[in-house]
Amino acid sequence: MTKARTTGLAVVLGSLSAFAPLSIDMYLPAFPAMARELTATPSDIQLTLTACTIGLAVGQLIPGPLSDRLGRRGPLLVGLAIYLVASAACIFAPSAITLTVLRLVQGMGGAAGIVISRAVARDLFEGGELARFFSLLMLVNSLGPVVAPALGAVILHWTTWRGVFVVLAAIGLLLLVTCTLSLKESLPVSRRRPGSLSIVGLLADRVFLGYSLSCALAFAALFSYISGSSFELQTTYGLSATLFSVVFGVNSLAIMGASQVNSWLLGRFSPRRLLAVGLAGTVFGAVALLVSVLAGVGLPGVLPALFVLAGAVGMVFPNATALAMSDHPDKAGNASALLGTFQFLVGGVAAPLASTAVSMGVVMTAVAVAALSAFLLLTRARATVAAAVT
Repeated sequence: MTKARTTGLAVVLGSLSAFAPLSIDMYLPAFPAMARELTATPSDIQLTLTACTIGLAVGQLIPGPLSDRLGRRGPLLVGLAIYLVASAACIFAPSAITLTVLRLVQGMGGAAGIVISRAVARDLFEGGELARFFSLLMLVNSLGPVVAPALGAVILHWTTWRGVFVVLAAIGLLLLVTCTLSLKESLPVSRRRPGSLSIVGLLADRVFLGYSLSCALAFAALFSYISGSSFELQTTYGLSATLFSVVFGVNSLAIMGASQVNSWLLGRFSPRRLLAVGLAGTVFGAVALLVSVLAGVGLPGVLPALFVLAGAVGMVFPNATALAMSDHPDKAGNASALLGTFQFLVGGVAAPLASTAVSMGVVMTAVAVAALSAFLLLTRARATVAAAVT
């Protein structure tokens, strides 16, 4: 595949995988305003975030396995249509409860783009090239967290939080049209598996579980920051919605930069070794945050710790994803679904627990340590994988 085609494919697949940051990050600056308008508590508003995350998790278990059986395009287009309709319905939500339900459906629709984008990548690449392509996807995907909060702040300047969902509906429509017209089927009929709706075999693979859990738990550390930082940085530390968006964008740039450094380092080190470095960095950032909060250091301690953690996670994602999927080319949809489900379910559980600065630091530290432990205890370097990805 030529470099131009690879870049074009990365833009499309990266946009599909960006459903999570777009759907989650764009309305974060609006949390306080939403709580006031809907007469809801901060926990009620955070629940809309959790609902979307659960939808993004559970929703992957349907189109992922189906795409191994029916091909990638059909399940993807259905999911994009569901996302479009749900996003439009969120505009008119009269209460936090209604919004929570609609966000669950919205997440389930967006899940198709996330899970199938990884499966398409696995159809076309393998070994070290797969890890590099996932790093390229991270570059595109990381633009979502950079743009989304700033765009959300601009929208809030001109209209209410409901305008955010107008934009999300427009994005859903644009991606539906783009994929209909330009994304080709990557799984030929000869490679489809009529009986490929089971993930039992993957659950029995200890190494797959190790890489999947390390990725999911590292995501939970990042997601605890995403969920809790809107209230904490604005309410506790006094940042405006605009400054919060700037901080959020800088940390997203850390993810983006780290993913590209990772791509360059893949020419010198194996994905497994780089994953270990990323997980260690995640632990360091989380512990530094907790110490800063407990010591009362304030923003001079909190912001650098969050930056380090975000950058470390930028190295975890591409390597853990590539290593988890490398041994399962014939079940790329199933593997992608299980990987994504772990990621968003663990993140969804962690998010409501990060309701204060202290609890955010505790949760992030706990899941970061658990991620490194899963990697060390459950994975091992297989000769075939090591040879393929180095």
